Amino acid sequence: MSKQCPLVIDPMIGDLAGETTRLRDEGPLTRIELLGVPAWTVTDHQIARQLLVDPRLVKDIGSWSLWNSGTVTREWPLIGMIDAGRSMFTVDGPEHRRLRIKTTQALTPRRLEALRPMIERFTTELLDDLAAAGSGGEIVDLKAVFAYPLPMRVISELMGVDRADHPMLLERWKAFFSLLTPQQERLRIIEEMVEYFTAMVRERVAHPTDDLTSAFIQADEGGEPLTEEEIEGNLRALIAAGHETTVSLIVSAVRALLTHPDQLKQVRSGEIEWKQVIEETLRWDGPVIHLLMRFATEDIVVGDTVIEQGEGVVMSYRAIGRDLAVHGADADDFDITRPTAHRNISFGYGPHICPGAALARLEAAIALPALFERFPDLDLAVPVEELHNLLVLTQNDLASLPVRLQAAVQ
Repeated sequence: MSKQCPLVIDPMIGDLAGETTRLRDEGPLTRIELLGVPAWTVTDHQIARQLLVDPRLVKDIGSWSLWNSGTVTREWPLIGMIDAGRSMFTVDGPEHRRLRIKTTQALTPRRLEALRPMIERFTTELLDDLAAAGSGGEIVDLKAVFAYPLPMRVISELMGVDRADHPMLLERWKAFFSLLTPQQERLRIIEEMVEYFTAMVRERVAHPTDDLTSAFIQADEGGEPLTEEEIEGNLRALIAAGHETTVSLIVSAVRALLTHPDQLKQVRSGEIEWKQVIEETLRWDGPVIHLLMRFATEDIVVGDTVIEQGEGVVMSYRAIGRDLAVHGADADDFDITRPTAHRNISFGYGPHICPGAALARLEAAIALPALFERFPDLDLAVPVEELHNLLVLTQNDLASLPVRLQAAVQ
């Protein structure tokens, strides 16, 4: 595809499946346009793995020619996902390792397993809330009552966020990601979030507790402690990513199983393990549609294509998960018996792989079987065709998931 003819990404999310197919069909490295801004996008699994470890592609917005020329400014609706302050998500190399190490230490397999009782307790509490909301056969939004609050409780407990602030934070992030939010309001929300988390960091400096925020403050790996800006950036980004991805994973898995009852029967009988459901969901309908953005510090040759210095590169993880060469000719089908499902890279690959990937998988591995054990007759309350995504270009964010906890009486 020539640079003069990019595939325009639909901001209305009108046909996500069709757009994913078109992206994949255009080739492994395709020109796209995101709200008027051109970029390359990767739809090929192997090329994605190659580029995600290439040191010539960096997170630093200062390497983006469109930013340096003033073509892209703070008025672009997606800029907050790129120019997001200093954190482990926006730097590379040794600085990235310095900013990331405390998070990886806090989320080792042993420490994650120690979180299991807390996640199970939160799951039980929210299933009780779901039962109360759906008693008497009423339709209940499973996303709002169960899938949305669970990850927020877990990541907030880890970071030390007051539960009373959860509704405010959830609303702020919802508005931040939505394309319906005016850009000036979005910029104001960013400022408010920075102020909120900076105040939280300063409170932990004065009164440290046993949470990851305090661990960031006390970290001195490499002989250089994290700055207030770095701690705030880590904290804000971790909480945003730590709840959004898991919400999507749970919601997408439930929708997939309810629309594939034979496969639901297989997993509930024990024939197929829940971890296979989780991996196939991540591959087929993962939390991230397009991940913004990396920038070439020099010309990079990929096959017969050149990513020129200063150009932006997007990872289209939804299309990558449906790579026919990796997952077969039926890659567009949901199949929990698929032997390649575990090869998905929906949480990234290389140095910037999502630090909370194992936590998200653990939460889903607890929440999904508990949900279907508690409500074995769980059913969609509307035709699947009526379900739609929020107007968010980057996250796979279903607006709602209306369900009945018991099958409707015929």
